[in-house]
Amino acid sequence: MIQILYPWLLLALVIPLIIWFFSKAKQPQLAAIRTPMFANWNNLQQKQQSSDSKLLFQKLLSFIVWIALVFACARPQWIDEPIELPTTGRDLLLSIDISGSMEEEDLKLHGRPANRLVVVKSIISEFIKKREGDRLGLVLFGEKAYLQTPLTFDLKTVQFMLDETAIGLAGASRTAIGDGIGLSIKRLRERPAENRVLILLTDGRNNSGELDPIEAAKLAKHAGIKIYTIGVGADKQTRRSLLFGTQTFNPSAELDEVTLKAVAKYTGGQYFRAKSSEELAQIYTLLDQLEPVEDKPEIYRPVTELYYWPLLLALAFLVLPMILNLLSVQLRATNSRPEKSTTQSAQRSAISGENHAR
Repeated sequence: MIQILYPWLLLALVIPLIIWFFSKAKQPQLAAIRTPMFANWNNLQQKQQSSDSKLLFQKLLSFIVWIALVFACARPQWIDEPIELPTTGRDLLLSIDISGSMEEEDLKLHGRPANRLVVVKSIISEFIKKREGDRLGLVLFGEKAYLQTPLTFDLKTVQFMLDETAIGLAGASRTAIGDGIGLSIKRLRERPAENRVLILLTDGRNNSGELDPIEAAKLAKHAGIKIYTIGVGADKQTRRSLLFGTQTFNPSAELDEVTLKAVAKYTGGQYFRAKSSEELAQIYTLLDQLEPVEDKPEIYRPVTELYYWPLLLALAFLVLPMILNLLSVQLRATNSRPEKSTTQSAQRSAISGENHAR
């Protein structure tokens, strides 16, 4: 189905007709009197018929260009058949730690060592692909928290923004877990209370920001938001040094599991510990099995803009007279060449005749 976004602009179609009507009304009417000059005037009119037809053609082209431009400005659109979006009613916000500690290479991806953020992005990408029908959003936090992607059905955009995520975008030295929760609450509280879910992933403890994680959890509970927390990072890693040989240490010593457990318990969620990429994948598989909340299906009708078609038509008719004029000039030049060659041949023959007579 075609619709016009600004139908009132179609009133401008009559402007050329109004101009033509008033200009014609102002033209003086000649009296039909036979005079000696009438015959001469009639001959001139017959000679001008060709130029009048050319003028009429130009006016017709101008009118077509005007019609096309008006229709382009009116924004014609093609409204496709309605599509029913498969909604489950869930609104999932992914809050991800991108502080400097996420650069620690204590996890493996496809059998090779990789830093924590790379592993998290790889596993969350698989999680996003299964979220058909859910609204997803992305909140990032380091020294401060900011919204990377608002809640949307457009999973491709969420995936693209996740791929663009890099350590240090929100500050690399500290971690503001409480602010990450607080910003997520602002985005989720406008949604229905039955389907507000926050999945928060971090590898450290709250040491920055204005909001304490426990206080943020209280606000989340009051807003009806369920928080699932994930602590990521290996608990054992070996490192070789020239002085002390092989040493074993805990790369996740800064992980505040007590706070993360309290935040999850306070809001009715769960805390998960991911010490490897396999465990992290299992956690997101478990989160994928959350009971969906039934919601009314949303109807979406794809809209395709058509304004460029009349715009291209107007451009074509603007260029057409120039092309015709160029062809006419070339045709005249081609026709004049034989005449010039004939004249030159005659002149040469005359000169040769004169020389022969001499």
